[in-house]
Amino acid sequence: MPYIANTKADQEEMLEAIGCKDFEEMWEKAEVFSTHPDLSKLPKGRSEYEVLNMAKKLASQNATDLVNFIGGGYYDHYIPAAVNEITGRSDFYTAYTPYQPEASQGTLQATFEYQTAICRLTGMYVSNASMYDGGTALFEAITLACRVKKKNKAVISAAVSPVFRKMIHCYSSNLNVELVEIPEDGVKSNQQMLVDAVDEETACVLVQHPNFFGTIEEWTDFVEKIHNKKALAVCSVYPTALALLKSPGEMGFDIVTGEGQCLGNSLSFGGPYLGIMATTKKCMRKMPGRIVGKTVDKDGRDGYVLTLQTREQHIRRSSAVSNICSNEGLCALTASAYLTCLGKEGFRHVAKLCAAKAVYLKNLLLDIEGVEPVGEEPFFNEFIIKLPCDASEVARKLIDIGFAGGFPLGQYYPDRSNQLLIAATEKRTKQEIKNLATALEAILWN
Repeated sequence: MPYIANTKADQEEMLEAIGCKDFEEMWEKAEVFSTHPDLSKLPKGRSEYEVLNMAKKLASQNATDLVNFIGGGYYDHYIPAAVNEITGRSDFYTAYTPYQPEASQGTLQATFEYQTAICRLTGMYVSNASMYDGGTALFEAITLACRVKKKNKAVISAAVSPVFRKMIHCYSSNLNVELVEIPEDGVKSNQQMLVDAVDEETACVLVQHPNFFGTIEEWTDFVEKIHNKKALAVCSVYPTALALLKSPGEMGFDIVTGEGQCLGNSLSFGGPYLGIMATTKKCMRKMPGRIVGKTVDKDGRDGYVLTLQTREQHIRRSSAVSNICSNEGLCALTASAYLTCLGKEGFRHVAKLCAAKAVYLKNLLLDIEGVEPVGEEPFFNEFIIKLPCDASEVARKLIDIGFAGGFPLGQYYPDRSNQLLIAATEKRTKQEIKNLATALEAILWN
């Protein structure tokens, strides 16, 4: 908080209320600490002006002008100026959960338009009004599948984002959910092993499209096999790629989630981001979050309301689904504004630029001595290259000369320490791509 209004008298009153004469005694009585900190070593307090200056100096150490080639689920896309102009309106960014439809038609309509766009993009029957981010949405897909199937096991491909998988393990740690991870097959999912891992206790199987390595996989036959084994098929998507690729709905998936950061939300050092979730009609009533529906009033005019909605956290208690409300509404509105500004053809054009620039970048990098391709499968806008040395060291050296040059896979896949995941978006110019290739060659051979 920028300002805390506790006076010395306030502090003394609070200490008296807990039966302590000073802060030292309070720390000593705190049972949550095995040893209390030595407060005498803390620096003396500073003025507000001094603290602000110190914070500014620390912030200035962050690199703000790197040319970004990092992907792995979060992408440096261009955001049209109109998007922030729309979302910056006070009637949008101050809006609360629209429990009273008669006073919230603008917010409700904007959310309805967002849901409609997500359904068209994913090919699914219904979308909710967003989740926290791509990782938590994927976790919520597991709990949704467990409710629908009344089972408690989820099979996950290791070609799903390792960031998402860590989040899933964290959220599931105190739940009665069994997680089974199936190793990847190079730059692909091992589809046969995933199918073989499904048993009578399996609620769902989780995959990614394109997968974490950027590879595009065909899932139609796979989904049919999962359904034959009485489990649900869950797909985590990169929304921009869906402008060109076959939709999850066409391939038969039951639940689709995704990270919506690429839809007009800035990278922002990690958030806030946007969790996308869409399902079939069969799963709709077990889906968490909110759904906005369109209806007519007594005079026949269009109206928007929250539908299939109960205050579950009050009524169903431990059986309630997650209640995601106001905090994500603005991010969903941002996605809707972004898709509206680009339109269908504009969105497809962005996707085509991403794909074409990634191919150009890969070809340039593979011309460098010692750089090798990893896999020959089709990709959208990111791919893996193999270096003759540790990829983390190369990435650090690239940062020193102005490039966020890729994601070293060794961070999450120990046997891939010399592999680098690199992405290109529509923002990367031909000259920037050439400069990256030149810089990488200089690092490897100078």
